[in-house]
Amino acid sequence: MLEPDIDSLKGLPLGQLRDVVAGLVSEVRGLRAENSALKAENRALKDEVASLKGLPPRPSFKSSKPSGMEKATGPAAGKRKRRRRGAKRDGEQVSREVVVGAQAPAGSRFKGYETILVRDLVLSAEVVRYRRERWVTPAGQTIVAPLPAGIVGGWGPNLRRFILACHAQGQVTTERLTALLTGIGVQISKRQVVRLMSDHLDALAREEREVLRAGLATARWITVDDTSARHANTDGYTTQIGDNRFTAFRTGPSKSRAAFLTTLRAGHGDHVINDEALAYMRGRNLAGSVIDRLAGAPQKLFGDGAAWNRHLAALGIDQLEVTPDPVRIATEGAMWGAIRQHGLLADAVIVSDGAGQFRVGEHALCWVHAERLVHKLVPANPQQRQAVELVRQLIWWFYRDLKSWQKEPCSRRAAALRARFDRIFRRRTGYVLLDRLLVRLHRRKSELLRVLERPEIPLHTNGSENDIRAFVTKRKISGGTISDAGRDARDILLGLMKTCMKLGVSFFIYLGDRLGIPNQAPIAPLPDLIRNATRT
Repeated sequence: MLEPDIDSLKGLPLGQLRDVVAGLVSEVRGLRAENSALKAENRALKDEVASLKGLPPRPSFKSSKPSGMEKATGPAAGKRKRRRRGAKRDGEQVSREVVVGAQAPAGSRFKGYETILVRDLVLSAEVVRYRRERWVTPAGQTIVAPLPAGIVGGWGPNLRRFILACHAQGQVTTERLTALLTGIGVQISKRQVVRLMSDHLDALAREEREVLRAGLATARWITVDDTSARHANTDGYTTQIGDNRFTAFRTGPSKSRAAFLTTLRAGHGDHVINDEALAYMRGRNLAGSVIDRLAGAPQKLFGDGAAWNRHLAALGIDQLEVTPDPVRIATEGAMWGAIRQHGLLADAVIVSDGAGQFRVGEHALCWVHAERLVHKLVPANPQQRQAVELVRQLIWWFYRDLKSWQKEPCSRRAAALRARFDRIFRRRTGYVLLDRLLVRLHRRKSELLRVLERPEIPLHTNGSENDIRAFVTKRKISGGTISDAGRDARDILLGLMKTCMKLGVSFFIYLGDRLGIPNQAPIAPLPDLIRNATRT
């Protein structure tokens, strides 16, 4: 079809214009199909040329599949014995009893009842008129009867619990929540749904902060991870911290080491110069003269960042132009001093994927991420491919034996594993990229073999990746946040939800107890449950 002239289209009737547009659409579709066919043919020709040259097939970059090391080195996967379903445990929770009559003919004999438990859910809109008594005292003071606990701005606690549970645990968007509630019969706007999700959460925020403090104070290890997060139309990052008892999320504009240390302070804003802070500075190669100034100054405690910055200015440290930056290292050291001053991470190992901001204190490296570096190499010939497969197999066998050693620690076997580690990561294969990677991993020997000193720590950060997956799902469904209240509410609710799951507590019942719903089963403070889980 010839391309029509724009001027020739002027004045044409509507029917002819439709025919022209239809013809152009058909031609575009044909060109797209032809372009796709040419691309496929070009790829096939490239693959054929590579095959004739003896090169490996073209790698797929659609997705990076996990290497499967963790699953393959676990217990032998056989046929699992199917578990028989046990009896339901809600027989004693019957809320009402209904007798259903039968149409029996005359002369029949009554033989009792046949009982069946039916589980149902009642969702209905309810508008309650509260008539609050008003009294005037002899002194002229007006007294009004208080509303029951949990009512906020004319909205009841059951409605708030439903909204919070659906949004945080059910991952339901505000639009769908509004439509769902409206369909049930609750006259509510999307703006009000957002308010109920992000406002009046002070009590939950305080408990979530105490959860983080209790977790860091009693943890033998924590795993950490981070992911991108949009906030106020700006790129940011969300950091996850947790172990097998608790989880906490914190979102900010940066994922620097200072930002990570701020998260580890668990709400404390002070800076402290103590032995731990000075040791941190020495470990980061801060100039000895700067350390001497900080150690010799009489003031050691600073209530906030402003007081700390004034102290640095008074000592003239902010005027120094040396490497590394003395202000940054000194500030990080003072934050680390505050963390230890408050009894956090006293003897805990931080297990991470190797990102620089997480390498503080006693650090261990995730084996799954380390092996993934080898897995992602793209060899260019059969010899390189064979070298990669051999090294991966050696790592898998070593990883399997590390897991076996964890179950039965032995100092003699630990020494053998250290020697075996050297043999694996000091070998030279002739594949330059692989050899360089092995050298780099060997430099992290102490972090990869931290488990030989602390058998209780995990060998990977799969727990963190599992926790942060809930945040990623929330991000995909709802996008970023706009207000600080919305950002904090998301972090708080997701953290509390994950913590409840790890402690075996129903998040729905937990919300009911905290929001003051009458006759709700009481839930002990989560920080106390975390501390008790440490002792058991």
